[in-house]
Amino acid sequence: MTANTIHHVDMEKEKTRDISRVESGTHEVTPTIIYTPAEEAAVKRKQDLVILPLCAGIYFLCNLDRSNIGNARILNSSTHNDMQTETHTTATQFNIALMIFLIGYGVFEVPSNMLLKKLKPSRWIAFLMFTWGAITISLGGVNNYSQVTAVRFLLGMSEAGLFPGLVYYLTFWYKTSERSVRVAFILASATLAGAFGGAIAYGVGHMNQALGHSAWRWLFIVEGVPSCLSAFFVWFFLPDYPEEWHAAGNSRDRDIALHRLRVEGSKSRDRSLSWEDARATLVDWRLYGHYLVYFGVSVPFSSLSLFTPAIVSGLGYFDLKAQLMTVPPYAVAYVTQILVSYSADRFNARGLHAAALATVGAVGFIASACLPPDDYLHRYGCLIVASAGSFACIPPLLGWLTSNVYSTASVGLAIAINVGFGAGCGQIPGVWIYKADEKARGYPTGHWTNAGMLLFVAAGCVGLRVLYGRRNAKMVREAGGHDVRLFRL
Repeated sequence: MTANTIHHVDMEKEKTRDISRVESGTHEVTPTIIYTPAEEAAVKRKQDLVILPLCAGIYFLCNLDRSNIGNARILNSSTHNDMQTETHTTATQFNIALMIFLIGYGVFEVPSNMLLKKLKPSRWIAFLMFTWGAITISLGGVNNYSQVTAVRFLLGMSEAGLFPGLVYYLTFWYKTSERSVRVAFILASATLAGAFGGAIAYGVGHMNQALGHSAWRWLFIVEGVPSCLSAFFVWFFLPDYPEEWHAAGNSRDRDIALHRLRVEGSKSRDRSLSWEDARATLVDWRLYGHYLVYFGVSVPFSSLSLFTPAIVSGLGYFDLKAQLMTVPPYAVAYVTQILVSYSADRFNARGLHAAALATVGAVGFIASACLPPDDYLHRYGCLIVASAGSFACIPPLLGWLTSNVYSTASVGLAIAINVGFGAGCGQIPGVWIYKADEKARGYPTGHWTNAGMLLFVAAGCVGLRVLYGRRNAKMVREAGGHDVRLFRL
């Protein structure tokens, strides 16, 4: 379904809402409901208080369990009790194990997103959480390269459906103009996980040889258990869809939550993905621009997620202190993501915000690559700038995509392809660009590659913005004064 086939009145400009029917797969007609903007804002606040903390907490645990291998790799390396040494793997073999995770992650994105709607979000997400938590714990028992690789592949499979599933889940609850900042709150928990991951690794590092086990083994156990336990909480307390929102307190709040999304939201009762939906999505060529841009931003995202401890250790910080110094870049990125995403939604300028922050990130990487390798202080500052720019441009990109795909089935497929291609295929190069033998030179290959990819992202965003602007102008001319749903910018 394309934008130029959908016409409606701009509901956000009305002081009250008068909705006479809900479009769903069953073609049900509901009574007229009139409600004020204040009532709608109150309902959104209720949703936010339940949905955002749960989703952010889920994604926080997911990223904690995904990226802790970067901490485990160098934890207590000064005493040769780090993961890479004790599993007898070379630097290349260890990177292959990191890459295998991304293969499992990319392959299972689309089927996992389809299962989320069939099995209900609370059930499917809880199952994924318990599974990846158990697999993370099992990483604490690996002893060789083959075991590390096999377990990492299984971890990629189990985590594959979470992030695209959460983005898809938000489309059932929020309008297009409300999504970027909420995606940011969820995605920002990944940067928070990076900050806490370093702090937790610092603390767990002091458990080295407790009960005869190295600290990196304890790290996987300590960080895997919360995911398993939290799965039961998610099963019972994550609301599935607005029409089933029993915690709303009254039926009017539930009706407002449902009816305000009659045009812009996904519907639980809409049919599942058909071949016609899949074909329409797969041949909508403008979406491939979004996929390519997300591929570009996934390279710095993955390399920073996995190699920030190694990058910091190359800046004159060692062992446990290196773990602790990974916290500030993630903390700054967390705040930047929230502010940028709020502004992007507020001004309907997601593309330009993403382009601007990608440029900021590229400047950080370029400066770090150009500075002398022993200029540790300034290069550490550049790492903070690069991290903030790289992470902050992602939520507007995801909000932009979901805002410009309109059917329930198609938006689920588009998100899965976007994250599967970008986060799956796009993150693979990020595994290889920070080469261990370039540590003394300041990792120039990694910094220049990330800078180039972020400049590609900036150019792609500007190109998409121009494309959508021209299409909107054309639709307005052809509408002849009638209301028309325009592409979000």
